[in-house]
Amino acid sequence: MNHQSFAPQIAIRLINVKKHFKDRDVEALGGVDLEIAQGEFITLIGPSGSGKSTLLELLGDIGDEGGPSEGEILIGEKTPQELRRARGYGIVFQDSTLFPWYRVFENCLLPFRISRSEGSKQEQVKRIELLLEMVGLDRKFWSYYPKELSGGMQQRVAIVRALALDPPLLLMDEPFGALDDLTRKSMQMLLLDIWSKTKKTILMVTHSISEACFMSDRVVVLSHRPGRIVRIVSIPLDRPRERSMTETKAFARICGMVREALGSGGGLEEDASIKD
Repeated sequence: MNHQSFAPQIAIRLINVKKHFKDRDVEALGGVDLEIAQGEFITLIGPSGSGKSTLLELLGDIGDEGGPSEGEILIGEKTPQELRRARGYGIVFQDSTLFPWYRVFENCLLPFRISRSEGSKQEQVKRIELLLEMVGLDRKFWSYYPKELSGGMQQRVAIVRALALDPPLLLMDEPFGALDDLTRKSMQMLLLDIWSKTKKTILMVTHSISEACFMSDRVVVLSHRPGRIVRIVSIPLDRPRERSMTETKAFARICGMVREALGSGGGLEEDASIKD
């Protein structure tokens, strides 16, 4: 047996990544080192101003003021700029950011149009149909406009759009933060199901300790600004994850470890948005 096959491929490598926003004179990130394996589900958590979203923007090469001030980011063998040009990631925000004047199906087809995809229209339509079925959006809603959908439905469409070009990496910035508790929990299960089927590498920002611990392989805890990693908590729960796991003493202990690390990261007392 080839034991080397057990060594997971590194999908993302952050080496001493710092970010200083000159126009605001803000030190957002204070030197982040992190390796993420291919197919891993990682969540970032930290107080407001810890640089979670900044880190995601740097990975996607979408932030203002360009790349990191210091350090290096590699995704596979690509820089964030190369990854963005190759459309090597999908991104989902808290707000679904769907175009209100396009119907659901047209919104989902947009990545093909923007990337001038060479695939046939028939193949593109088939892929979107498969993805919409995978996220459980009833066919009758495919011709609706975004404003006619609930928040949870809109996020399902946003996830389909992010997966349209089949990128290896999914970046998610508080994707369920605006949803009610019941919808949020069903969306968590949906995302875990998609992840198990597609084997994407997922990097998700959240403010919820229980969400981070329930979904992730590892929870990366950031300090108050400038953001540094104060602790990485590995989650020992079996997969597939089941909601009943959140009722166990083991789960409470894991959440306690993350909460403790957040407390030691500073700035937590003034941030009421960190919650279970």
